[in-house]
Amino acid sequence: MKAIVIIPARYASTRFQGKPLAPLLGKPMIQWTYESAQKATTIDQTMVATDDERICTAVRRFGGNAVMTSPDHPSGTDRLAEVARNLDCEIVVNVQGDEPLIRPEQIDQLVTGLRDDSRAEMATLKTVIRKGGELLSPHVVKVVTDNEGFALYFSRSPLPYLKDSWKDAGSITGDHLGGGVFFKHIGIYGYRRPFLLTLSSLSPTPLEKAEGLEQLRALEHGYRIKVMTTNYDCQGVDTEEDLNKVEELLRKVR
Repeated sequence: MKAIVIIPARYASTRFQGKPLAPLLGKPMIQWTYESAQKATTIDQTMVATDDERICTAVRRFGGNAVMTSPDHPSGTDRLAEVARNLDCEIVVNVQGDEPLIRPEQIDQLVTGLRDDSRAEMATLKTVIRKGGELLSPHVVKVVTDNEGFALYFSRSPLPYLKDSWKDAGSITGDHLGGGVFFKHIGIYGYRRPFLLTLSSLSPTPLEKAEGLEQLRALEHGYRIKVMTTNYDCQGVDTEEDLNKVEELLRKVR
């Protein structure tokens, strides 16, 4: 199955304007993400989908493949679908442009998971939560799965709820992380191309709008999402403070 990575990237951002072009050790952040995705052994092509000429120019300047898309897309998934509609491939992997620490092994894991399990229309990753602050943070998405690794639910709330330890909302703590039942969602997705086009045509759903999580649209419409465990965590960039953290991590792995 031919697989392609598409990196949706937009310039406008409420919290961090021009984020994909933010410099990291002398290179724009989008370049770190692109070059890491290119190292995945299961991928046939890598491209950036953007609605901004500045991003498109920057990608082409470092030798990357960039395509311009409509500025009217409400989400990265819709931007992906516009590009995928004209591609000859079976699998599309969505890697966010603000994930400069994404590992090529994670991309390979998604593609292999879709190739090996015909029941899955969509796949993503999770990793064990080891920090109490992540369990309690609404910015860290939690996921629970069934015995075969299919998603039951994603939430910004602590999930699952420990009824014998947490008596009310105020008593929720990260003291029980050793049990290995709390998992952080890693926001990278693999889709079968026909399903991606179907998903983008569906209307937003109540839980999706309540949690602000697009993947819930698939679950609410009855589709299955395969969730595989990775040992690699990711540090995305939402703020300039995150950018400083990522720069320090990059210095350590160079």
